Amino acid sequence: KQWYQRRVAITAGGMMDVMVHQGIETIEFTLGCISNTASYLRLWALSLAHAELSEVLWSMVMQAGLGMDINKYVNPILIIVTFSFWAVLTVAILIVMEGLSAFLHALRLHWVEFQNKFYEGEGHLFAPFSFERMLNGADDE
Repeated sequence: KQWYQRRVAITAGGMMDVMVHQGIETIEFTLGCISNTASYLRLWALSLAHAELSEVLWSMVMQAGLGMDINKYVNPILIIVTFSFWAVLTVAILIVMEGLSAFLHALRLHWVEFQNKFYEGEGHLFAPFSFERMLNGADDE
């Protein structure tokens, strides 16, 4: 073979490697975009559920309590009890939902963002603490 024929063959093989590598990178990038979008949609769904639960609590508890008209002495007590029940229930749900939202967001940032961008997995093999290994001198590293 002539020198230019060998060079074309090597370049074609190299080009094929580049194309395969770029195809894999494109698939990985696309899957990462879909994963990130789904992760943010999960947070959006949680905030939407939070707003809907607040609306349901308002309509089922407060409007029902404010709509009752027994007499002028019982109504203020009924309003205070209804408001207290509504406030405690709403705040409890808010705390749970916001805590869940914060937890999911931290988990998402750790696993999706950090693991995709920076984690290489080239560390040391985990070896749990052992008195036996320590006495044998295996943990001198």
